[in-house]
Amino acid sequence: MAINPDAVMVIKSTIPVGYTPRIRKELGAESLIFCRSFCARVGRSMTTFTPPASSWARSQNGQKPLPTFCLKVRRKKDTQVLFTNSTEAEAIKLFANTYLAMRVAYFNELDTYAQVHGLETRQIIEGVGLDPRIGAHYNNPSFGYGGYCLPKDTKQLRANYDEVPQNLIHAIVDSNRTRKDYIADAVVAMAEKNKASSTPVVGIYHLVMKSGSDNYRASAIQGVMKRIKAKGITVIVYEPVLEEDEFFHSRVVRDLQAFKSEADVIIANRMCPDLEDVAERVYTRDLFGND
Repeated sequence: MAINPDAVMVIKSTIPVGYTPRIRKELGAESLIFCRSFCARVGRSMTTFTPPASSWARSQNGQKPLPTFCLKVRRKKDTQVLFTNSTEAEAIKLFANTYLAMRVAYFNELDTYAQVHGLETRQIIEGVGLDPRIGAHYNNPSFGYGGYCLPKDTKQLRANYDEVPQNLIHAIVDSNRTRKDYIADAVVAMAEKNKASSTPVVGIYHLVMKSGSDNYRASAIQGVMKRIKAKGITVIVYEPVLEEDEFFHSRVVRDLQAFKSEADVIIANRMCPDLEDVAERVYTRDLFGND
């Protein structure tokens, strides 16, 4: 504000609903706006966002112009542009990502039910997806939702409901924790069955959970990994993007063949050709080969 009070300041982080207008009032900064992006879509943050309308800039004819970076994107004919108030834009980010987290949690709980009762998860999901209101997308079971946005946005939205009656938002957060508990217990049981020595070894095949990404921050597998280690089981990690020799006190094995030879059970969020030769020792809930 001291250097350039007319500069447009864009917030693209997870914040409480109502934060932008509050800070704008405190600082006297009309050029402060919130612009959310669909961060869950890796590599597409500049073509999927909802910029807010604001009074920070007007053209001579009284219309509110788009910021320069919005204008560049809008030239694409198929790009939708939605103007909202800053507070509504903040809410859109939290509600959209919480809905995605809910969908992940739903199909994960469906998968847990099918496993416990000896049913074919894939048949159930394909049948459910035939309903056009549900659709056959974003339905592949996993170890839980993780990554940049979903964990923190669901918790932020839950915090925003502190004075509003709700059950569902709280349940979405709880469901993700329960899924990790279930996955960890299943892996431990498999490791005890497969162990070649007194202490079983569980291998984590990639900390990165999403294809096309090299970031493993808050990936769901880390929660599963910590639960397994808490039970006294040795955990090793195969993750090429790691430069350190240890990850959370677990040894990093960079040679894939050595990793596969040492692990009694290999956890893989998504199956891949590299693991086909040891498929009988792989624990995965991947049914459709996609994220």
